[in-house]
Amino acid sequence: MRALGPALTARRLFPLRLCPRPPRPGGPRLSSGSAAAEAGALERAMDELLRRAVPATPAYELREKTPAPAEGQCADFVSFYGGLAEAAERAELLSRLARGFGVDHGQVAEQSAGVLQLREQPREAAVLLQAEDRLRYALVPRYRGLFHHISKLDGGVRFLVRLRADLLEAQALKLVEGPHVREMNGVLKGMLSEWFSSGFLSLERVTWHSPCEVLQKISESEAVHPVKNWMDMKRRVGPYRRCYFFSHCAAPEEPLVVLHVALTSEISSNIQKEFPHLGTFSSLSPIPGFTKWLLGLLNSQAKEHGRNELFTDSECKDISEITGGPINETLKVFLSSSEWVKSEKLVRALQAPLMRLCAWYLYGEKHRGFALNPVANFHLQNGAVMWRINWMADVSLKGITGSCGLMVNYRYYLGDTATNSTSYVCSKNIKASEQVLSLVAQFQKNSKL
Repeated sequence: MRALGPALTARRLFPLRLCPRPPRPGGPRLSSGSAAAEAGALERAMDELLRRAVPATPAYELREKTPAPAEGQCADFVSFYGGLAEAAERAELLSRLARGFGVDHGQVAEQSAGVLQLREQPREAAVLLQAEDRLRYALVPRYRGLFHHISKLDGGVRFLVRLRADLLEAQALKLVEGPHVREMNGVLKGMLSEWFSSGFLSLERVTWHSPCEVLQKISESEAVHPVKNWMDMKRRVGPYRRCYFFSHCAAPEEPLVVLHVALTSEISSNIQKEFPHLGTFSSLSPIPGFTKWLLGLLNSQAKEHGRNELFTDSECKDISEITGGPINETLKVFLSSSEWVKSEKLVRALQAPLMRLCAWYLYGEKHRGFALNPVANFHLQNGAVMWRINWMADVSLKGITGSCGLMVNYRYYLGDTATNSTSYVCSKNIKASEQVLSLVAQFQKNSKL
């Protein structure tokens, strides 16, 4: 197999972490009447703030002549929002912003009627194009102007990242719902996508001589294999290792995306290997969610009075003899902790069934047609091949409890990544190696999900 270049073993990408808000100080509880009065006062303050801070949409003819709002108006919103300690309060402010300061539907209807009327009459192209431009202008929600001006403040882009994180959390917790909120989330997502395009990002290599603040932030953001101490961090940026991060021009030396690389002589099968020569492009990636998925299957089958559709009869017999009880019930207990890896017999007995179950989890379990596992979905979207599943590749506490010690290689053939990516994104086809496909076939033969 032809080598395509230096071997890169990449791990997950990590988003920017933002400082948490301080907790609200304790105090005596308010009576129901006092609480209602306080809530009413807060809602009035929110309405007053939004009327003052959200810039009015100028008339179409004056859109390029209207001066920008005073910086203090936008700063007031940032300051007020930052002072809201409760998620429900922030959600309420965002909900009022979405409902009250979106698109002027009357203007949209008027401009739409104008475009339709012009299409029915023979007019110059310039007249129709201007009418369509007026319609586009009317479709811009008013709160977009607020976000735009906040982005120009010192730390404004960082604030908007945090605001969208709050909005997503509020939606997940059902604190805010409805089409207006979803629309505002989409608008903010689009703006952030433009601001964080690759042209605005800087790629920097991290070494042991990088600023201490950068090393500290990268250490704290490591979610796959936590950094134990400074010596561990020094090893990760030392010989035969590379570490890079992307930062944004609005937040220099703030790692947004971190890439850890190990230079190896072959595709690594565990995180302890390191060699001084170079091979091919591949990742050695975690499989978050596998243990949780497996425990869910065991739990559902245990409720059906000993039903077994995951293991062969011989596997059931061997595992039950080792665990001393019904396979579904005992494995639920064992796999919920890391103690099971201390039994060599159990580790050997579980290798074959867990390897094929993991292959199916990665290859066969889907969400809207795409890989259910988020790390698999990330690499497949980038055009990787699901290359090899590795047994006992991460024997750390996190590796055992999160994925039963399994890890997976995603291999990148640079000449095929665009084709593979298009095939996955457009047709939902997963490119996988013979090892993975063989394990999937074993699952389909021996399991009945």
